[in-house]
Amino acid sequence: MPASEVAATSRDGSIPGFGFNPPAAPVAGFELTELASLHERMAEGGLQRVHRVDFHTVTLITEGSGEHAVDFVTYPCRPGTLLWVRPGQVQRFGRPGTMNGTHLLFTPAFPPHLASIDRLVREWYGPVCRRLGPGRDYATLSALLSGLRAEFTRPDDTVSGEILQLLLATVLLHIDRLPQSETDGDPHAGGEVYARFRAELERSYATTRRAEDYAHRLGYTVKTLTRACLAATGQPVKQVIDARVALQTQRLLAHTDEPVAVIARRLGFSEPTNFGKFFTRHTGTTPGAFRRTHQAPQ
Repeated sequence: MPASEVAATSRDGSIPGFGFNPPAAPVAGFELTELASLHERMAEGGLQRVHRVDFHTVTLITEGSGEHAVDFVTYPCRPGTLLWVRPGQVQRFGRPGTMNGTHLLFTPAFPPHLASIDRLVREWYGPVCRRLGPGRDYATLSALLSGLRAEFTRPDDTVSGEILQLLLATVLLHIDRLPQSETDGDPHAGGEVYARFRAELERSYATTRRAEDYAHRLGYTVKTLTRACLAATGQPVKQVIDARVALQTQRLLAHTDEPVAVIARRLGFSEPTNFGKFFTRHTGTTPGAFRRTHQAPQ
């Protein structure tokens, strides 16, 4: 790992991660580069191994084709593919040299503190991948990214952090209004109830899977939480809770060497047998089989 990248300490312990530390940036908390350049500076295939980051990355593919995997979903990429990976998600890049594109990296603190931007940056849920055709949306986003690049590549002492923040905000707002696919869901549809529930779920998924506990903590009824979850995801509240626990289980099985019994206890299961049944019910495979299939070679 080159000096420009540093390992990040994650709350998941041994899941490898990168902190934000670009080799040369005129302002703190933001970088714009090419995907090909990112591959060149990461020695020994670091990007091809599963890892997590504690910052946002937004990538618009402009050349070639390949794949990018995020949280156990592999997304085929081609010109017009837009990827937004959020802090905490685990990912693995495809082979270098197969595609290129504009790659933004920014910390959660970098964008301007506007209500609409704070909502986007703090969201834990949102489409990872969008497909932009050759029409207006692609042209608009390309033009906005060109404006960001023009400001970012000025002589260092003339780069304006405020201009970069506002241009980035415009990029994010444009992405937010892109059409949703039928499978994306709409996290805004659940309103403030869903937003509060998801924040509490991120804090508490390892300690409780009971919808009643979340309702009590937030001051809602289970029926209210279910309505919000159905509006945002198409799933009732209990399924949303269980899906979050199942995702964390997948991350830990694939990216750590912790025994299954230890993972079970970490996620609030008193008996490994119950944990195994839960995982099989939600993923269709046993913890051991999932680990054998998905654990990355070191």
